[in-house]
Amino acid sequence: MRFKNGKKGTEMPHVDLVPLMDVILAVLTFFVLSSLSLTRQLSVVDVTLPSAGTGSTEQKTPDPLVVGLNEQGQLILENQPATKEQLASKMQSYLSINPNGAVILKADRKLPYEQVVKLLGEMRDVGGDRVSLAIDQN
Repeated sequence: MRFKNGKKGTEMPHVDLVPLMDVILAVLTFFVLSSLSLTRQLSVVDVTLPSAGTGSTEQKTPDPLVVGLNEQGQLILENQPATKEQLASKMQSYLSINPNGAVILKADRKLPYEQVVKLLGEMRDVGGDRVSLAIDQN
């Protein structure tokens, strides 16, 4: 026995999205509530932070030794052209007089980066960890 439906079989089946959206909303609600409860637990941690008055007094740091490297790759010490040997001797004397001092390299931005890094490496061999590269904040 065959029942005939009044509709023809060419109609496309459709998916009802309302139950799917209900499930997604329930899962989303679960994650939001669980994350809120976790953040409340983390904010309860009692930590004693140091205040500005409890720190040690800051030592006065001397003026840094500024070394320039112009666009032609020439070293500049105290507004005068210098050689790498003069730079090494000047750095050694500066760092022996100022144990907390720093040596700063101000290189022209048009120089190849490899040349700047090579000079920084040579300066690091003389000055250790007190050698820095100056940057422009513009």
